[in-house]
Amino acid sequence: MSASYSSARAAAREAASDQHYPQGALYVVATPIGNLADITLRALHVLELVDVIACEDTRHTQQMLRAYGIDKSGGQLLAVHQHNETEAAHTVVERLRAGQRVAYVSDAGTPGVSDPGARLAAVLVQQGLRCIPLPGASSVTALLSVAGVAAESGAASGFVFQGFLSSKSTERAHAVQLLMQEARAVLLLEAPHRIEALAEALGALGERPITIGRELTKQFEEIATLAARDFKAWLQGDANRLRGEFALLLHPAPVAAEGGDAVRILTLLLAELPLKTAVKLAADITGQPRNALYEQALALKSGKTA
Repeated sequence: MSASYSSARAAAREAASDQHYPQGALYVVATPIGNLADITLRALHVLELVDVIACEDTRHTQQMLRAYGIDKSGGQLLAVHQHNETEAAHTVVERLRAGQRVAYVSDAGTPGVSDPGARLAAVLVQQGLRCIPLPGASSVTALLSVAGVAAESGAASGFVFQGFLSSKSTERAHAVQLLMQEARAVLLLEAPHRIEALAEALGALGERPITIGRELTKQFEEIATLAARDFKAWLQGDANRLRGEFALLLHPAPVAAEGGDAVRILTLLLAELPLKTAVKLAADITGQPRNALYEQALALKSGKTA
């Protein structure tokens, strides 16, 4: 397979070799999340250039390097994963202080984003050493780019990266309750063996849209947008949907009522119910953010109009 990337490596050397690659620096390299062709030219050049490649899984990385036709000995690969990241960072520091160039790659995607790499970078920054990012593939940005989430008038803008929720059912259910109060889009990640449990928990979000990205960039990639309450049934509709890695985008909370209607509804509810209950019901009815309604309720209770 390496021969198929020989032209890519030649293009990488031509396009990237004239740039400056300082010694004594860590190169944080994004790698494909499934499709090997998603590697960047600069990443190919740096992976050939560096003295050492620190990686989440040395066997996985060696397999990837061989696919690209990059020859690194076992002694040039250093295991730096979630169980030894802080300790292994000191080995990286020693190599950088000796003037070596070191790359860091996780198993897939951009290091430090729900993958090891963040602690390593933190140690190097504390030591005054340089970290150079080589951007590339990421399931987060891949899903965001096709989910069709655009800021609407009155809706919360931006997104929150939540990553993996707890594997414990009680903690996961609590996290979903908190998501109900988050008006912005929320990006989640999940493994195949836990996706059914997550789908069941997210069902509590009802009609709120969610975009599902399964096996992004791979042969059996699947992207679908549906109501959160329908997620579990969607999974059960095809046994193949329980396979592969998942990125999930919870869409922003819909603005179902104008601000004036929300205040009117909140005022009516406050006349009959305790403040917290009134706020919860008003949020459910109007789609307005609960925190904003809570502040409005306090203002109404105090006799203010703001």
